[in-house]
Amino acid sequence: MNCQTDLKLCQEKLGYHFHNQKYLTIALTHSSYANEGKKEDPCNERQEFLGDAVLSIIVSDYLFRHYSHLPEGELTKLRAALVCEKALCQYAVQLGLGDFLLLGKGEEATGGRQRPSILADAFEAVIAAIYLDGGMEPALKFVLYYVVPAVENHTPSAFKDYKTILQEIIQKNPEERVTYELVEESGPDHNKRFVVEVHLNSNVIGRGEGRSKKSAEQAAAKVALELMGQ
Repeated sequence: MNCQTDLKLCQEKLGYHFHNQKYLTIALTHSSYANEGKKEDPCNERQEFLGDAVLSIIVSDYLFRHYSHLPEGELTKLRAALVCEKALCQYAVQLGLGDFLLLGKGEEATGGRQRPSILADAFEAVIAAIYLDGGMEPALKFVLYYVVPAVENHTPSAFKDYKTILQEIIQKNPEERVTYELVEESGPDHNKRFVVEVHLNSNVIGRGEGRSKKSAEQAAAKVALELMGQ
């Protein structure tokens, strides 16, 4: 790696200019490269540890604020999908991060630049590098650049806020009013079942069930939207 040239190009791809480029160099240094050096150069493992934590708080905060209708369990599943190795590898590939990695000869020869675990770890180390150099704001901007499209393009239907979608449609007619009515509740505390109807004025336009009132309301709104051809 021609350090100065490649570091400059890498920063352009990152969309962030480092005040202290050592953080970026460390983020790009795999342990196989560090171990081959005559002196013990720092590798990216410690920054990966920090980057994992920064990534988690950024994604958790984003989901908490933008998916207020989701219960804790579903938020956890969605976050896990966004920060797993497969997702991080995809972000790294999108960034072209593999081109800038410092790898040992053996790792280089066996396809390390395309190895998902190496790319995912390096992506987390880059997050830490940005955080250490510039604080939370640029780290937030960097992470959300990749995470937000991933949420919007790959969010399963179970995570859609059908109630909000329905409300936005109904609000186009100010005289219309949507309400939700709990019509049935059954089961023991650890396995409750709720049935909810959604009413447009006095007419039932959807009925749904779930293990919480919120999920039952979402199911009812989904049925209503389907009946409306949405």
